This record gives sequence, C-alpha cells and structure tokens, in this order.
Amino acid sequence: MLLRIRRRGSGSPIRDRRPKPARTLLALLTGAIVLGTGALMLPAATTGPGGAGLMESLFTAVSALCVTGLVVVDTPVFWSGFGQVVILLLIQLGGFGVMTFASVVGLTVIRRFSLTTKLTAAAEVRSLDLEDVGSLVRGIVKISLTIEAVAAAILTLCFALNHGESWPRAAWLGVFHAVSSFNNAGFALFSDSFMSYTDDPVLLLTASAATILGGLGFPVLVQLGRHLGTPRLWTMNTRIVVAATPVLLVLGTVYITALEWSNPATLGAMPPAERILNGFVLSAQTRTAGFNNVDIGAMDPATWLGMDMLMFIGGGPAGTAGGIKVTTFAVLAFLMLAELRGAGAVTVFGKRLSRAVHRQALTVILLAVGLVALSTVTLMIMTPIALDALLFEVVSALATVGLSTGITAELPVAGQLILVVLMIVGRLGPITVATALALQSRRPLYDLPKERPIIG
Repeated sequence: MLLRIRRRGSGSPIRDRRPKPARTLLALLTGAIVLGTGALMLPAATTGPGGAGLMESLFTAVSALCVTGLVVVDTPVFWSGFGQVVILLLIQLGGFGVMTFASVVGLTVIRRFSLTTKLTAAAEVRSLDLEDVGSLVRGIVKISLTIEAVAAAILTLCFALNHGESWPRAAWLGVFHAVSSFNNAGFALFSDSFMSYTDDPVLLLTASAATILGGLGFPVLVQLGRHLGTPRLWTMNTRIVVAATPVLLVLGTVYITALEWSNPATLGAMPPAERILNGFVLSAQTRTAGFNNVDIGAMDPATWLGMDMLMFIGGGPAGTAGGIKVTTFAVLAFLMLAELRGAGAVTVFGKRLSRAVHRQALTVILLAVGLVALSTVTLMIMTPIALDALLFEVVSALATVGLSTGITAELPVAGQLILVVLMIVGRLGPITVATALALQSRRPLYDLPKERPIIG
C-alpha cells in the first residue's frame, strides 16, 4: 500500500504557529498560584506566630484556586480572618476562571477583546463561537454573583436566626459558604464542615442547590437563562447536562442512603427523614463540591467506591465542577450503545456526533483513568495507607471534589505534591494540560495506510 501525500508546497511537515490557549491558561493559573501562595505565607494570614510554611500555603492556594477543598490544616483554626479572605478570593477567582476574570478586567478597562484573549477565554469556557465569548463572559459574572448573593442572604438568615450567630458573623459565614458552595470549592469555616448542621434542611438544601447550579456549567446556565421555557432551542450540551444531572443525583442518593442507612457512625444515628435528607446532600456534594455532613472516614468502603464513581463523572463542562464531566460520560455511553446495536453513527437527541468528539471523550477518560491509577500506585508505595482510602483521595483531588477520608494531612510532602498536580490537571482538564505541555505540534503531509487490529 502506498502513502497518500498531501501537497502543501513544501517537503517537510508544517509547523503550527497559531496561539496556544492551553499554554496561556496553564501559565495564568501558575501565576495565580504563586501569588496566592505568597499571600497565604504572610504572617497576617495565620492565627499563630511566624506565618504558614510553603507547603501549607501552596496546597491551600491550589485547592482554593482549583475549587477543590482538600486541606492539610484546619481552615477556621489555622488561618486568620485575612487568610480566610484570601482563600475566599482565590475560590472566586478559580470559580470564574483566571482567564475569564482577566477578560472581565479587560472589558472594563479597554472595552474590547484581542484575538488572543478571545481564543484563550473561549478555551477556558469551552465556547465554540468566538463572537459569543464576550456575552458569555458577561453572563458568567452576572449569573455567578446573582446566585451567590441569593444563597448568601439565605445562609446569613439561617446562621443568625437558627443558630444564634451575631449578624456580622452570620453575614461572613453566609457569604463565605455561598461562594464556596456555588464554586463547588468545599471550603468551610467549621472544623467539622457541615456535620453540626445535619438537622438544618434550610442550610443544607441551600448549599446543595448552589452546588448543583454551579455544577451545571456556565454555558448551560447562560442558555437556561435565555431559553428556559423553550427546550427546542437548547444545545446538545445543555440537554445532556439537564437530563443527566437529576439522574445522577437520584442514583447517588439511593446508593449512599441505602449503604449507610444502618451505619451508626454516619446516617444510622439520624431519624429516617434526616437520613434521606443527608443522603441527598452527600450525593450533591460528591458531584464535586466537597462539604461533608457526616464523617467520610467512618463510611463503608463500598460507599467510598460508589462515591469514587460519582466524583469521577463530576458535573457539567465549563463550570465550577470537576470530574471527566457528564457530557464525556454520556458520549461514551451513547458510543457503547451504538456499537452494541451495530449502528453506523452515534446519535444523541436526534443529532449525530462527529468522530472527533468520540476521540476526545475516549482521550479524556483514558488520561483520567491513567492518572488515577498511576497516582494511587505511587501513593501506595509511599505510605502504608489502605488502597480504598488512597483511591478515594486521588479521585477527589483529580475531580476537584475535596471530600477526604481524613488522610490528606498524613501524606508525606511528595504525596501532597501529587495531589497538587492532580488538582491542577483536574481544574484545567487532562487534554488542556497535555496540550499545554506538548512540544511544537506539526501536521504531517501524508496519510499512512489503514489497518485494524482485532478488538475484543
């Protein structure tokens, strides 16, 4: 068989010299991490003398910017009011997206986007239309601040009226947890997170609602804001996210509640209605938020495994959620169904998926699985901690969830650095990071002959 030559007017492969949005995003996030780490190392950021060390500051800054919530120190005890404000700002910046925030500043100052800014912002918010980037960025800011304000108002009233907090303290708690909830960050100003509020449905459901909305993804929220009553105008992305989200929430609630129903260390000590409520909250938080309303370390390992799956799937793309995203999981599911049926093409909601989408979904999943496996094995070599707890920690970091069985602070520095890398990869996405780190890309001038191996 002969090679098919593509005539390009040159005898060598063409180098792609276009802008690299992925590389820009990684550079911007790295710069924000450096600034956040420096701010948290200031003596004023901690309650004790001398300031925080490099590892505590770096880990916390990355966890906040990547809206994860894993911690190596007790947030309300270790960090001062100034330090908590820094964490809150990092969470908001990470939730918006570093490039999205920079774009807002640019629009405010110079009233327009450069082409490079458009390309980078489009890569961050996963927009396929460069002309729509500006309106999408504005929509992201408007929707975020609106939902956070509503949640903050409800939580402030809840803390003041139901839990006896002073109004200034209640307002601070309301704002912090509203921002942390909507951005799926999981940082809490209570040492036991929400474990002391398992009997407060208003607090738990408000935080969960903000979490779910943030997890839908900004493109979905913007489109629902424009066409909520006309589903026929929704894109395939919106339809998949809107259909998959309640299904995963219900399945997660049933699974977690059933397995923990009789566990006296988690749901078993609560009244039946409270068990169902807290099972739902756990299902919502597992979708990448990270607040825990029960002791995660006391759960049945079988529950951990189910939560691993929910964390791995995550929420909607281009939002505050992590994981491989429900759209990626749905594409793989539809691809499998099409193959089992012998269909010639993969169709979703009456539309055909391009083969490029098949490749992207498989690439994301295989990269994520490979990172989880490699990181888990490496941590097993480093520590005597059991496999199930390490796997939970690794998936939680990569999916930017923040739930933990309580082993984060026990890991050696090298192990914590592995989690730092996983959080960064999980926030930007495996493909984005791989693209950013890739060397000069080249387009070949020929096609190789086709051949297929035996599959299955």
